[in-house]
Amino acid sequence: MLLKIITRALFDAVFPPRCLICNTYYGGQVSKSEVSSEAVCYLTAPFFCGSCQDLPRIVSPFCSKCGLPFVSREGEDHTCSECLTHEKYFRKARAFGAYDGNLMTAIHRLKYGKKLALARPLGELARRTFFQCWDREDVNLIVPVPLHIKRLRERGFNQTYLLVRRWAKQDGIPLNGLALGRDRYTAPQTLLSRAARKKNIRGAFSVRRQESVRGRKILLVDDVYTTGATVNECARVLTKAGAASVDVLTLARAA
Repeated sequence: MLLKIITRALFDAVFPPRCLICNTYYGGQVSKSEVSSEAVCYLTAPFFCGSCQDLPRIVSPFCSKCGLPFVSREGEDHTCSECLTHEKYFRKARAFGAYDGNLMTAIHRLKYGKKLALARPLGELARRTFFQCWDREDVNLIVPVPLHIKRLRERGFNQTYLLVRRWAKQDGIPLNGLALGRDRYTAPQTLLSRAARKKNIRGAFSVRRQESVRGRKILLVDDVYTTGATVNECARVLTKAGAASVDVLTLARAA
């Protein structure tokens, strides 16, 4: 153990670690912030500098259905107006943190900057959120939201699959990246209004083989939950194909 520590220290002295978010050199130290939990800081310390370890969690009160954090920081969890007035095909959705600041930057660097090394620390944050919000027995299949083949070729990878690949294997949870297919190339959701997003995504997904999801308790995973149109449509087709239940885990949640 001592030899390992000495070797690591010598390696860092010659090749100092560089933050995967801001690209600055740092000493790999844990920097406990007022908004990030100690556990989160330790998970990200080998990859993010002290400043970029500032990744605030989403905490109660939030919507008990979709996980939307409420503006008021007082009171208990309850169902938001959106979930009361619009049908949701998933049981519940939870996210690690808000889609803002360092977390948003990290996701953008992974998706658009192709900094694939970020998949490991971000995946660990997703894993921690899963085990905090679900019992292991609640899920027996993980399904990442797919990309259309055109976008997959452009990007070269599905960032959502990378977020879960490592820990799904580690924790013995079956992962099926081909269960869902994206049949129709759609305009980027970020450019559309809430109503347009729902219309844009309707009918875009299908289940490749119904027997692969029939009777399964599915954890549907995506990188960001914005209006929820994408994950709700995926949950709808999975439920229609016979899934016993669908829950949603995302790394970030837009307020």
